[in-house]
Amino acid sequence: MYSLNNITDEIIIDKERQKKLDYGNKLAGDVTQEFQLDEEFVTKSGWLNFLSTCVQKWIEIETGKKITQFNLTATWVVRQFENEYNPTHWHSGHISGAGFLKLPKSFGDNKQKKTAAYSGGNLQLIHGSRMFLCESVISIKPEVGDFYFFPNYLMHAVFPFKDSKEERRSISFNASIDENIYNVYDN
Repeated sequence: MYSLNNITDEIIIDKERQKKLDYGNKLAGDVTQEFQLDEEFVTKSGWLNFLSTCVQKWIEIETGKKITQFNLTATWVVRQFENEYNPTHWHSGHISGAGFLKLPKSFGDNKQKKTAAYSGGNLQLIHGSRMFLCESVISIKPEVGDFYFFPNYLMHAVFPFKDSKEERRSISFNASIDENIYNVYDN
């Protein structure tokens, strides 16, 4: 994680590199900055190996099958600040993920004193609709170092946070795996 934050800080300083790696026009977020990580860094830093190894193990545990292909199609950093958000969306590929590199000390509080937990800055995973004994939304309070993997079609969003000028920095990716493992409808 140290190198992911370091490379992000280097890109923030280098305006030319920022322009070259800008990924915001391809993503859903209304945030300060989103930029793609270049292939050289992804390989040399071990980031590609981390993603590949984790996905391989996850798929094997969940399906009992071993993947033979892991194709990283994109990985990017999201820099989010007060009142910015990522609307409900989904990704391309087969597998996606999001992890947390840097967080504000506080995301703020509810304006009204409600019993529901404040969700500003949280990652929300959304699937289906609320039914008896089945919630359709999982709200994840970010912790630096945590990383979540999910299928590409799983809708997700990040709510805005408030009362902080600090950065919420996350990293995401899209990848594809063996089509015969991903495509359960042909099995």
